[in-house]
Amino acid sequence: MQIKIDNLSHPKVVNLLQQHLDDMYATSPPESVHALDLEKLRQPEITFWTAWQQQDLLGCGALKTLSVKHAEIKSMRTAREHLRKGVAAQMLRYIILQAQARGFERISLETGSQDFFQPAIALYQSYNFKFCEPFADYDDDPNSRFMTLVLESSTDPED
Repeated sequence: MQIKIDNLSHPKVVNLLQQHLDDMYATSPPESVHALDLEKLRQPEITFWTAWQQQDLLGCGALKTLSVKHAEIKSMRTAREHLRKGVAAQMLRYIILQAQARGFERISLETGSQDFFQPAIALYQSYNFKFCEPFADYDDDPNSRFMTLVLESSTDPED
């Protein structure tokens, strides 16, 4: 698997992100969907990566800078034909390492609370993410679960 920074222009990437948005709107009320579209993922505070095996797109993930100490994981998605093959775990490990290398002390995420999101929640918990209160601009929402991970290099869990 090769993970690389992506400019969000490849048709396979565009299609995967559209599937992601479609699934988010199919499982959550519109006001509770926090997935980003292509334009929002192209913002300078976001780094977007894709995972490939030759010409086969396996998945994607992004890291959004919230402050000098805190970042947010966005757009974690595995291509349907590669589910349950460890793609998300490898992408998550990569994003955590990138966050540590950039000096972040904490990374957080928002995911859904419905059954559809339970595999993702289990993955995050396996990497020691803990449930937390809403962060950044999020509001408390019964359709959202918020999680955070204090990175190993950090000594202060507060931001």
